[in-house]
Formats: sequence, structure tokens, C-alpha cells
Amino acid sequence: MDIFSKIYLRILNWAESRYAIYYLSVISFLESSILPYPPPDVILALMVLKRPDKACHFAFICTIFSVLGGLVGYFLGEVLLQFLLSFELIKPESIAYIKKIFDTYGIWMVGIAAFSPIPYKLATVTAGTMSMALLPFIIMSLITRAARYYLIISLVKAYRQQCDQWLQKYIDRLSYILIVVFALGIWYAS
Repeated sequence: MDIFSKIYLRILNWAESRYAIYYLSVISFLESSILPYPPPDVILALMVLKRPDKACHFAFICTIFSVLGGLVGYFLGEVLLQFLLSFELIKPESIAYIKKIFDTYGIWMVGIAAFSPIPYKLATVTAGTMSMALLPFIIMSLITRAARYYLIISLVKAYRQQCDQWLQKYIDRLSYILIVVFALGIWYAS
């Protein structure tokens, strides 16, 4: 079954669409706040394969909308904390303990999640839940999200031909492996 190869080709065609920026913006925004997957990295990389001349523009759009989505996640975290406390779903002592850790390492947790494959939304919601200072949250998010997206476009531009050949050859297998890993993660978390 070559389902993912077809999706790959469709996303490559999105880069030429007049709606390409909108797709990228919406995915970047939603992935940072509520959508579990897909990360915009894949769409960004595929769009850069098709339109390398607009790579920096695509990375900038990803960065801005990802951080805006992160702010929504931050504010959702504030609401979540009030919900958890009002229905006594979490002990105040647990919140105090987590807050102590987050006050010490929170900025680095946000930075690591924003740059690495760890879901960024986990850091955004937790930052809001733990009432992290908003300005450091925004600054760290901007720096690390930009670093991530500009690294992706740099790698894709540097290895453009090899990336395209490798993805065309292995996209289906890689996608099925990611689905299994994601399903195992959900099973393990529940």
C-alpha cells in the first residue's frame, strides 16, 4: 500500500498552491496547542523541497504561528489548572512540587520541547499550568522554534536531492513505523 507516497506527492503539490502558507500556518498553530500530530516539520520540509526559494519565508511562518499556538496552549494550561483544582483532581501539594521544579528548570523544559521531537504542546500547557513568566516563555519559544525550523530548511536545502529520493523510497515504511510507535505511546500512557 502506497498511501503515504500519495500523501507525500499531494503535500509537494501544496507548495505550489496559493493556499500553501495557510496550510502551513494552521498546522503550525494547531500542533503547538491542541493537535497531537503531524508536526509542521514534515510539511515544511516537503514544501522546501518543492519551493527552496521560499524556504526562509516558510520557516518564518512556521515559527510565528507555532509560537502563537504555544500561547494558546499556555492559556489552556492556566484554565486546566483551575479545573483540576476546583474538582480536586490533583492535590495542591503535587502542584507545589511540580511548580518548584518548573520554576527552576521550566525555561529549559520549554526550550528543549520547542527544539526537540518532544511535543511542544506539553511544554506550553505545563508552562501555563505552572504560571511561568510569559515573556521568558515567548522569548525561549521564538528562539528555539526558529532554530528548529531554520535547521530543517538548511538541511533540506543542503541535501535536497538526497532527501527527495530517500523520502520517495522509504516514506511508506517510515510512516507505518511512526503509526506503530504512536499507538504504542498511547497504549503505554493509558
